[in-house]
Amino acid sequence: MIPQDSVSLDDYPQHSNNPINSYENRPDKPEEACGVFGVYAPGEDVAKLTYFGLYALQHRGQESAGIATFEGTKVHLHKDMGLVSQVFNESVLSELPGSLAIGHTRYSTTGSSRKVNAQPAVVESRLGTLALAHNGNLVNTVRLREELLKSQCNLVTTTDSEMIAFAIAQEVNAGASWLDGCIRAFNRCQGAFSLVIGTPVGIMGVRDPNGIRPLVIGTLAGEPDRYVLASETCGLDIIGADYLRDVEPGELVWIDEEGLTSVRWHQQPQKKLCIFEMIYFARPDSLMHEESLYSYRMRLGRQLAAESAVDADIVFGVPDSGIPAAIGFSQASGVAYGEGLIKNRYVGRTFIQPTQTMRESGIRMKLNPLKDVLVGKRVIIVDDSIVRGTTSRKLVKTLREAGAAEVHMRISSPPVTHPCFYGIDTDTQDQLIAATKSVEEIAKQLGVDTLAYLSWKGMLEATGEDTNNFCSACFTGDYPVPIPEQVKRSKLILEKVVV
Repeated sequence: MIPQDSVSLDDYPQHSNNPINSYENRPDKPEEACGVFGVYAPGEDVAKLTYFGLYALQHRGQESAGIATFEGTKVHLHKDMGLVSQVFNESVLSELPGSLAIGHTRYSTTGSSRKVNAQPAVVESRLGTLALAHNGNLVNTVRLREELLKSQCNLVTTTDSEMIAFAIAQEVNAGASWLDGCIRAFNRCQGAFSLVIGTPVGIMGVRDPNGIRPLVIGTLAGEPDRYVLASETCGLDIIGADYLRDVEPGELVWIDEEGLTSVRWHQQPQKKLCIFEMIYFARPDSLMHEESLYSYRMRLGRQLAAESAVDADIVFGVPDSGIPAAIGFSQASGVAYGEGLIKNRYVGRTFIQPTQTMRESGIRMKLNPLKDVLVGKRVIIVDDSIVRGTTSRKLVKTLREAGAAEVHMRISSPPVTHPCFYGIDTDTQDQLIAATKSVEEIAKQLGVDTLAYLSWKGMLEATGEDTNNFCSACFTGDYPVPIPEQVKRSKLILEKVVV
């Protein structure tokens, strides 16, 4: 029996009305959709393993968290709003027994930030209960929702993730096996989806045909028949699991008492990993293409220095995401690396907002300048991206007030000119500063002496991989999965920009 959360649709504010998510207070960065985790380990404390896995994936979403465990045909579910450490404790985890589990940590991109939209999504089927955790975004949600409602599906959330779960249940109820039902349902879905799915007999890991969002497979140390699925390898590291390989685009891995079975559910996959996963989203200690992302981001910095060196006294990164590129920039340019900003690492998602007087007096909850390091210096500040420019402008003002003689900004990615439809929360195109302004105009608005972005070619070539294997639509407008006009109109309002 699945515990029912007693919650009405109005128990939590809409995403747009949430003060921490208001336009003024939102971070000036693209924001990831979520992190997924799954473990098949009979005899182990799967709830605790999932808790720690989600803890390592917390950076991918901070709005809600949930875990579903399977004890035979019985499902135990707990999910709520908040950070992983706020949603779960020893008492809660002790009530989640089982031999397999899936977990989710969420940032809302489809569906507002409310408890009812927290994952895993759980639905009943002819073969038993299904629990699903989803990273990504479908682009055909309008059509899929209409199909499901015509079939009398009782949709209770506003998420595309629940639609995928119901589509699977619908196929299973029509007589399909778990495997065939899932494959039929996936062929009804368009867009980005990396999924971990729990059933009474096993778990699945799935990626869409383009593999836009990551998903990896690991084994528990010393237990080759105990498998782990996670959005990133840092989710394996925290529990001592060994990285086995990535789930491939268009692949389904089925894990049960017989072991791991691979099924190519889509016959024409075309790899298009989101390049922002490598630039910013994933943790720097996670592995992609057999190296840490820290190494790739340092390489971006070295390429950035080769393209846009400038005379200065010190170079530093915006903590934390800009630091690897800043180190690489220093190595390639010869400009001394240092720290110019200190980050308060204990700032969470607070709903207590500063007063207008506090804002005007320069309240700095996250970053504070080192004045004695900056005074009289020509500084280069490196960041991974600029979206709206609001935070960057405030940051430049802070450096000026701290005494910096010159401020040169370098960005280790190209200008963000187009919104994402595949699971990143970006603004409409007219709110993206680089979509409406030239680099010179942006520099003037930010108040910097010079501004330079990394080239699109330099960003891709620094991967060391086939440059066609990445989605970089937010820089070019070339979307690998066609966007329906109804969806496109919601965000895309300007002409394509050539990078």
